[in-house]
Amino acid sequence: MEIVKNQTAELKKLWKNKRQLTFQALNLAMIVFSALMIWKGLMVVTKSESPVVVVLSGSMEPAFQRGDILFLTNQDDPIRAGEIVVFKIKDRDIPIVHRVMKVHEKEDGSVDVLTKGDNNRVDDRGLYAPGQLWLKREDILGRAKGTLRYLGMVTIILNDYPVLKYVLIGVMGLFVLTNKES
Repeated sequence: MEIVKNQTAELKKLWKNKRQLTFQALNLAMIVFSALMIWKGLMVVTKSESPVVVVLSGSMEPAFQRGDILFLTNQDDPIRAGEIVVFKIKDRDIPIVHRVMKVHEKEDGSVDVLTKGDNNRVDDRGLYAPGQLWLKREDILGRAKGTLRYLGMVTIILNDYPVLKYVLIGVMGLFVLTNKES
């Protein structure tokens, strides 16, 4: 309870000193923009619109568990059967992490890819857009190149309980605003 009183007192002092308030607000904005620049930098380096994803289901067990964080790369080298890819289906917001089962390379250089979750009994044709039997190269966001086990559970919990997300962001913003530099 003491920390709440201290933070409230600091916030009142900060409100009276507009110059310090502006400085702290700019500090907070710098933190947010730095995170965005790092994300955009990762997008350029990995050539993936989503260089980091969280596994949301158990369809890839035992290779990946729900809550694992995957690091992706989307280089131009050919996709091979056995690789784990992240792909996006038209009209769906959430990307899917599954293993490539078959690859058909055409004479014009394009490829058709069929995927399946390791823990699923059938391939992913039932998940694809209506009438789509194969994934195209442009549907694939990237290949899994690294993982951090279970750290993505924080993201899953914050998405399951949005109020908790806003409270956590508010508390972190409050601490950044009221933090004094020595």
